[in-house]
Amino acid sequence: MVRRSQSSNPRSVVVLTSGTDWGTRAAGQRRSSGAEAPIPKRQPAKIKALQQATRLANLAIDKKNWTAARYALSRARALANALPADVAIREREKLSAARKRYAARNTPAAKNAEQAKATPAKRAGGKQSAPKKSTAKSTAQQPKPAPVRDLGDRFINRAALGYGPTDETKGSRTQ
Repeated sequence: MVRRSQSSNPRSVVVLTSGTDWGTRAAGQRRSSGAEAPIPKRQPAKIKALQQATRLANLAIDKKNWTAARYALSRARALANALPADVAIREREKLSAARKRYAARNTPAAKNAEQAKATPAKRAGGKQSAPKKSTAKSTAQQPKPAPVRDLGDRFINRAALGYGPTDETKGSRTQ
């Protein structure tokens, strides 16, 4: 049970709810879409706003900012619907292409394309240097690593470390 009071008056009625009305209360707080934004009155201004919204949607899709892309696409759709069908055909084509890119954001094909783009870039490592002229000389010039020295049999002085002599060390070594 949740105690809910709509006013600061202590004598007002207090309603006890079990949370069943939360869905309807949250409906008033849903995220805003671009369709609620004011639409310009004149046709050239509508076309300019449509171009801006489409450009913003494409930028947001490139940056993978999906919430901004959704807002810009809904704004562009509202502007396109406010224009006559025979006006701004090129802008409508750009908008539909942006919608397709937005719709394909979580598909397996998009993920595969993203991985294909990422793998060669990782291999290349940024700038590519000029090819070496002769590889035989460069391998001959590198010094060989020093050979590992034979350290012989080493014994740990357990008595110096605070341990008593063991049965194995009593017979083989005396101090």
